[in-house]
Amino acid sequence: MEKQIVYLFVFDTLADWETGYAIAAINNPAHQKHPGRYGVQTLGLTSDPITTIGGMTILPDVSLDEVEAGAMLILPGGEAWDEGKNTQILETAKAFLQAGIPIAAICGATAGLARAGLLDDRPHTSNAAEYLQATGYRGAAHYQSQPVVTADNVITANSTAPIEFAYHIFKALDLYDEPVLDAWFGLFKTGDPAYYFTLQQLTTPPQP
Repeated sequence: MEKQIVYLFVFDTLADWETGYAIAAINNPAHQKHPGRYGVQTLGLTSDPITTIGGMTILPDVSLDEVEAGAMLILPGGEAWDEGKNTQILETAKAFLQAGIPIAAICGATAGLARAGLLDDRPHTSNAAEYLQATGYRGAAHYQSQPVVTADNVITANSTAPIEFAYHIFKALDLYDEPVLDAWFGLFKTGDPAYYFTLQQLTTPPQP
């Protein structure tokens, strides 16, 4: 089976913590419904290295002019969005949506979607209603005060909800069976070891 690519947009000031749960699980076949179905590739505006807000250096796997249709586009937050940067990736986001490919945006990336008009007509969330209103967008009536909202192939999330963000991404990709997904979420959200044992029971093949 040829891997379906989930693109992670990378850029200077990328907020490291916001997509860690999602990309680590997508790229790890353990417990997946169809192990190895997906692979993660980092996508930069160019092929130049970028530096995250945590000081990590990432060399993009592909640049914007090399990107092909994939399974999803993930847009992390970072200071660059509020500095008016990253506008080029928004055209790719629009093209993905037009092709029926989901996109997932968290924190500052939601402001990018707002400025591009992609949140004018669908339910969404962000760091705060006022944060998006400052972009001058027309979608304020569709804002929901929730950690994460999924609507019409667009996932939006608050910067403090990386686990919920990952959960919605996994659902959109059909990455896990529902009981496995629920156990995963319970474990990482609460730290209760009971969820770990449930996860093991659900994913350990029966002994002959």
